[in-house]
Amino acid sequence: MKCCPAGRSRRSKLALGILALPSISLGIGLAQPVLAQPAYGSYIGGGLGLGYENQDNGQLDATGVISARYKFLKSPFSARAQVLLDRDSIAVVPTVSYDIPVSWQLEPYIGGGVAFASNGSIIGDKTSFVLQPGVDYAIPNTKLVIFGNALVAFDAYDGGDKDGGTAVSIQTGVGWQF
Repeated sequence: MKCCPAGRSRRSKLALGILALPSISLGIGLAQPVLAQPAYGSYIGGGLGLGYENQDNGQLDATGVISARYKFLKSPFSARAQVLLDRDSIAVVPTVSYDIPVSWQLEPYIGGGVAFASNGSIIGDKTSFVLQPGVDYAIPNTKLVIFGNALVAFDAYDGGDKDGGTAVSIQTGVGWQF
C-alpha cells in the first residue's frame, strides 16, 4: 500500500529542486578563484654584487649590496631599492617591480627604474635607465628571504672604454621580512 500518490512524490521532488536552485546559484556566484599569493612581503637585507667597471680590464669587481622591498598589499607591484657600495663608489637603484607569485615561497619579478651611479660603480658611472629581472625565495618557517637579481643599465657609461655602453651586474643576498 502506498502512502502517497505518484504525482505528489514528483511534485515534492520538483519543489525541493526549485528551492535548492537559488542556494546553488548563490554559492557559485560567491565562489572566488584561488590565486597563489606569496606568504611574505616586505624585507630588508644585504649581500654581494658582481659586475665590471668602466675600465676594460676584463676583471670582475665585487661590491656590497643593501636591498629593500616594500610589497603593496593586494597588488602585484612592489617598490624596491638597492644600494651598491664599495670603497670607491656608490650606486642607488630605486625600481618598481611587477611580481609573479609561482608558489608560496617563490616569486620572480621584473622591474624598471633609474640607477644613480658614481664614477667607478659596477652599474655604470652616470644616471641611467635600469631593468631588473629577479627572484625572491622565502625560506619556509622563517622570516628569511633569499633574493637574486640582475641590473641592466642602458647608456650607463660616460667616457672611458665603454662610453655609452650597457652595464650589467648581478646581486644576491639574504633579507629579513617585516
